[in-house]
Amino acid sequence: MGEYVIKLPDVGEGVAEAELVEWLVKEGANVREDEVLAAVMTDKATVEIPSPVEGKILWLGAKIGEVVAVGSPIIRIEIEGEGNVKPGAPAKEAKDDATETKSAPKKEEKKAEKAKANGAAAQAAPAPEVKKLASAKAALPSTASASLRKEGEKPLASPAVRKRALDAGVDLRRVAGTGPAGRIGHDDLDAYFENGGGTGVARGRVADSSVKEIQIIGLRRKIAEKMATAKTRIPHITYVDDVDVTALEELRAKLNKEKRDDQPKLTMLPFLMRAMAKAIAEQPQMNARFDDDEGVVRQYGGMHMGVAAQTDNGLVVPVVKHVEARGLWACAAEVARLSEGARKGSLSREELTGSTITITSLGAMGGIVTTPVINYPEVAIIGVNKMQTLPKWDGAAFVPRKIMNLSSSFDHRIIDGWDCAVFIQRIKGLLENPAAIFIED
Repeated sequence: MGEYVIKLPDVGEGVAEAELVEWLVKEGANVREDEVLAAVMTDKATVEIPSPVEGKILWLGAKIGEVVAVGSPIIRIEIEGEGNVKPGAPAKEAKDDATETKSAPKKEEKKAEKAKANGAAAQAAPAPEVKKLASAKAALPSTASASLRKEGEKPLASPAVRKRALDAGVDLRRVAGTGPAGRIGHDDLDAYFENGGGTGVARGRVADSSVKEIQIIGLRRKIAEKMATAKTRIPHITYVDDVDVTALEELRAKLNKEKRDDQPKLTMLPFLMRAMAKAIAEQPQMNARFDDDEGVVRQYGGMHMGVAAQTDNGLVVPVVKHVEARGLWACAAEVARLSEGARKGSLSREELTGSTITITSLGAMGGIVTTPVINYPEVAIIGVNKMQTLPKWDGAAFVPRKIMNLSSSFDHRIIDGWDCAVFIQRIKGLLENPAAIFIED
């Protein structure tokens, strides 16, 4: 018998570390070659770590939420034949050979160690064919102490859990999640089945004094870090103006009615993207990134537009490259493709990086006014609010018009208030007279 050590591979150019967000195996489990062992995250891209060998898991070298350096040992497997390390070498020795992992957050680790010292019982292991979190993860709260999500809130779960629920005819909205942010795991499905398919949650008219602590890991932590950086380093100025999109909506409806079967349905975004491309041609300082460490603003000839998309796991910003070279339908097709990839979590690092300006939209839930946070280190972000039918004076009478606000933020170190107004007014003029969007200069 031999031992095979798996180290964290290079998960992307220039990436020195990654956060461990999920174990799919546990110590003592038998694994097959190419079976996925863990998932790590870097720059909003999740990467799965497969097993190159068949054998038995001897050791897992990191906890959920730890940031692990590339090249650090993370798994030891007992295999038939000769391994790639000296037999019997302790796990700690293999780990010490590489850069130490960084614990995040340390508070949660201390709690886990305390629980272990007090003899906290580990979760019962499921059948071998069911992928589950590693035993290194702290014992999850019981189903009885978990709570179902609010009305309309989508359940969080991995594709494997969703497939298992679908095969069993289970509505995940009725399953209490005990993972981070209420994420549903295989443990939760097991508890659901053991309770006879009930909700597993007692609903009585009693005071609830429970407190649930949720470790911020994975995508949610990345979002938190990026938002904190943007608000700390960028002095925002937000400019809001309303846009009469009545004519644009009539044009959009007509184009959708006449579109070919192979063309995507047009939303508001492709029109806004084309309008922004024309406005940026006149004000190129908006299509830029500010390196405030070096004191350099880099203006880009290519317009690479980030399109903020809400997914079950959090906010991601896929990037439509070279909007200046795309037509209306090409913009729509690329937005549809990237949005689908964002929902499935299948986008590559290249598809999630390199934006030079961003659009954010909450659709029908967009409210009247928002104050969007700039996607650091960009200098501008355009926010789309919900559309409303409002009475507008046309000089003779009040008439119903479709009105939508644009709430946009700018880096006030680089963009003056006057330039903000000129930029948004130009976009407004194009959207209110949509034929002008298609006129080539």
